[in-house]
Amino acid sequence: MSRLLALGLALALSAAGVHAAAPQVKSQSPGYYRLMLGDFEITALNDGTVALPVDKLLTGAKPGQVARALQQAYLGSPLETSVNGYLINTGAKLVLIDTGAAGLFGPTLGRLLGNLKAAGYSPEQVDEVYLTHLHGDHVGGLLADGKAAFPNAVVRVDQHEADYWLSQQQMDKAPEAAKGGFKGAMLSVKPYQDAGRFKPFDSGSDKAGVELVTGIRAVPAYGHTPGHTVYLVESKGQKFAAWGDLMHVAAVQFPDPSVTISFDSDSKLALPQRQKAFADAAKNGFYVGSAHLSFPGIGRLRADGKGYIWIPANYASKP
Repeated sequence: MSRLLALGLALALSAAGVHAAAPQVKSQSPGYYRLMLGDFEITALNDGTVALPVDKLLTGAKPGQVARALQQAYLGSPLETSVNGYLINTGAKLVLIDTGAAGLFGPTLGRLLGNLKAAGYSPEQVDEVYLTHLHGDHVGGLLADGKAAFPNAVVRVDQHEADYWLSQQQMDKAPEAAKGGFKGAMLSVKPYQDAGRFKPFDSGSDKAGVELVTGIRAVPAYGHTPGHTVYLVESKGQKFAAWGDLMHVAAVQFPDPSVTISFDSDSKLALPQRQKAFADAAKNGFYVGSAHLSFPGIGRLRADGKGYIWIPANYASKP
């Protein structure tokens, strides 16, 4: 072999070795996804994922049912579970539905604010924040470095929810293990209370709920928590329902909506709310978004026997 050929071979092998040694990046792209709904722009924002032992948390299932359903979906437990929020730009108002956990649930969450910025918005632009309920993974993102993360926003939640989670008396009666939930809610809303920008609403007895801004209606869905709320968004006849925590584990609860979860304050109330929401979405074919569906958590339902099939929104590079 000539010296020139040997040198060329050595250089080729050296170059191949450099490419093979490239380090793995091990990160995802920014967690946002956009969808147009009539004249409204919906941006799904991911706060990260949290590993949940769903085989221990889900209730009301038959023996082995959860494990089988997860296995059929190529999943297991603990399950990497998304935490999502939804930003609605109506053209007149910028409304954020749920804020993620920030620092309340550990280091794998707390990315919603960064993803909002990556999506082209600033926290200062948010006009209103609507909370489906006051669990930590929905309310924690109200704070950033101990201050209001959305300095110009009005924060709104059902009055029943505020009366429960922001009550010192209720916290005193709660088991020790549950007191942290009350403390997280109180801490998160305090800057907005102090600024006069925390304004609970009363859904009243009207099952149709109350319109908070043009095109966004708060509808009571009590059970998961005392004031759990679904937000219905509608523009030009198109509809999107932000479900909050009406469901947690798609692989199990879509095939069998009767399966509940230990996070529910009252599973007997939460169950019919889930069943009603699933049936309505399947019958009318509108989009839904859920806090714990795999990101971006937007899609439609189709009835399938006693259960449902989840059909994720078709990806489009341009909303």
